[in-house]
Amino acid sequence: MKVGVLALQGDFREHVSAVIECGHEAIEVRRLSELESIDSLILPGGESTTIAQLAAAFDLFEPIVARIAAGMPVYGSCAGMILLSNRILDGAEGQRTFGGLDITVRRNAFGRQVNSFESDLQFNGRTVHAIFIRAPWVEEFGPGVEVLSEAAGHPVAVRQGNLLATSFHPELTSNLQIHRYFFDEICKSV
Repeated sequence: MKVGVLALQGDFREHVSAVIECGHEAIEVRRLSELESIDSLILPGGESTTIAQLAAAFDLFEPIVARIAAGMPVYGSCAGMILLSNRILDGAEGQRTFGGLDITVRRNAFGRQVNSFESDLQFNGRTVHAIFIRAPWVEEFGPGVEVLSEAAGHPVAVRQGNLLATSFHPELTSNLQIHRYFFDEICKSV
């Protein structure tokens, strides 16, 4: 499977390594031709407003929106969760998202950089170590959204159809469980 990782800003290199470790071909996506060549896409952590602005500058914003609407499997971690959400609280004025997930996220919900933390969570019946860095959480979600994990009483991992999002960074750990879930449960069902 050809897995694209949006490589405009953020921790895309760690996702590329995870994709390769899981046995798939990783494509760093910076051009439309690269986006058109992939079967699925990962939106990395980073700064959500910057990623959206760069996607627009590289003429990728609308094509990504179109691929998501057409059913391409997409996984977003942290900023990627914000970019997949349909609604944002505490966003920058005029902040745009690719959308697709019927969720409302709160940016920096756990606090500023100094409030970053690590925690063990339950995900798909197994424990995962989660790293939260200026992380969002889900404030509200629609009926088609499945909550896969919670922290501090809020959803931090959700799935809707071909879309998966986590507010934490599994790519910064050695545990590939979240990536494998994306490849085995979401990508293979398409």
